[in-house]
Amino acid sequence: MKNYDVIFIGSGHACWHGALILKFAGKKVALVEKDLLGGTCTNYGCDAKILLDSPFELKEALDRYENVGLAQAAKIDWKSLMQYKKQVIGAMQPGMQGLFDRFGFDVIRGFAKFIDNHTIEVAGELYSAKNFVIGTGQDYIPLDIPGKEYFHNSRDFLSLDEIPEHVTFVGAGIISMEFASICLSLGRKVDIVTSGNAALNAYPQEYVSKIVEKMKTQGVNFVWNADIKGIEKTGNKYILNGSVKDGSGFAIETDYILIAVGRKANVENLGLENAGIEYSDRGIKVDSHLRTKAKNIYASGDVIDTRIPKLTPTAEFDSNYIALDILLPIHSAIKYPPIPNLVFTLPRIAQTGVTIKEAKSHPELYRIEEVAFGQTMAWLNKNEGEAHMTFVFDRKKNPHLVGAAVFSEDAGVYIDMITLIINKKLGARDLGKMIFAFPTVTYGLVGLLQPLFLKK
Repeated sequence: MKNYDVIFIGSGHACWHGALILKFAGKKVALVEKDLLGGTCTNYGCDAKILLDSPFELKEALDRYENVGLAQAAKIDWKSLMQYKKQVIGAMQPGMQGLFDRFGFDVIRGFAKFIDNHTIEVAGELYSAKNFVIGTGQDYIPLDIPGKEYFHNSRDFLSLDEIPEHVTFVGAGIISMEFASICLSLGRKVDIVTSGNAALNAYPQEYVSKIVEKMKTQGVNFVWNADIKGIEKTGNKYILNGSVKDGSGFAIETDYILIAVGRKANVENLGLENAGIEYSDRGIKVDSHLRTKAKNIYASGDVIDTRIPKLTPTAEFDSNYIALDILLPIHSAIKYPPIPNLVFTLPRIAQTGVTIKEAKSHPELYRIEEVAFGQTMAWLNKNEGEAHMTFVFDRKKNPHLVGAAVFSEDAGVYIDMITLIINKKLGARDLGKMIFAFPTVTYGLVGLLQPLFLKK
C-alpha cells in the first residue's frame, strides 16, 4: 500500500493549486482522477466556453458600428471555430500531464472510494494518507422523464461540429442563457423552457429583463412555469411535451434539446459514510476550516455544501486555503472576500459584494446609486448605449462601496476593478491619489465613482 502526506480526489482547480503549495513545502502528494486531468473547467467547461464565446462578443461590438464606420457586419464560421477549440483545448491534457510530471505529483487513475478516514481504494489498489482533499465537483441534474436519453448537456454542446437549426433549452440559468446567446447570434431558432417564472434568478432582474426582452426580439420562445412530461423522437426531430401552470399543454418540435436545470455534487459511490463524512446532493458538509466531520479530510470547490458562488476562482481559493491549513495548524478560519461573478450573455451581467436585492431589502443600511453610463459615455464604451451600473454604498459616516452590478459588454473588466475597490476599502480620496490611463473604460469607471462616494 502506497502512503502519502496528502491525497487529492480530483485534479481540477479545487485540487491542483493546493497540491502545488504542498509539494513546494516538501509534502508527498498524489491526485486521483477518473476522467480528464484538470477537471471540468479546463476541458469542457469555462475554458472551452470563453474560447467559443469570444468571437460572438467581438461580433456584438462590431455590429454596433455597422453603418457607423463599419461597412458590413461580421460573420462567424462555427465549424472553423470548433476546430480551433479542439486544437487548443485538446492540448490541455498533455499540458496538464506535463505540469504534474514537472512538479512531481503522482497521478492515480481511477475512481476513489474511502475504506476509512485514512485509506482509499482505486482500481483495486489501496492508498493511505494523513490528509485527504475531496474536490470532485458537480454534474448536471437529469430529469427522470420518458425520453430522457434524448437530452444533451453542456459538455455535448461545447463539442458540436455544427449548431442545429433549432435548439431548445430546458432551464433558464447561466448555461441556457449563455448558450442561447451564441445560437441567436448564429441565426438559430431557440426555445427556453423553465419551471420558474424568471431567468437567472441569482442576478439583478432589472438587467436580466433586458436580456430576456432582447432575446424575445430575436425570436426566442420563452415557456415559463413549465412542467416537462417527456420527449418523443420522430425521424430527425424531437418533440418536447409539457404543460404550463394554467394547465394548457405544449409540444415543441426541435432539432436539439439541452438540459440545464441545475447541478448536484459528485458524492455518490465515494464511500463517504465509511469515513464518517456527512453529505447530501447539495454537497459535503464542512466546518469553518473546510474540514469534514473526519477532521483529516477536507472538501474543496463545487462539492462543498455552501451558498458561496461555485466558481473556478472560488475553488482555487478553497484549494490554496486548505493547503495552508494543513501546513499551519493554527491557521485562521476561512473568510471569503467579495466574489465577482459574471454571466456571459450578450451583453454581460456581473455582480459583486452586497447584491442589489439585499440592498433594497435594507435601505437603512445601504444606499443605491444607478448610473446609465452607456447614454453619456457611448463613445468610450464602444457605442453601447444600454450599458448600466448599479452601486451599493454603506451608510457609514465615511461611506464605502460594498457592492455593485454591471450590464455591459465590458462587465468583466468593470467588476474586477470594482471588486478591488471594495476589497481595499478605497474611497474618493484614495482614488483621487491615483492616475489611470486615458481614455479607457476603467478611467471612466473611476470618474463615475468618485462623486458618488461624497453624495449624501
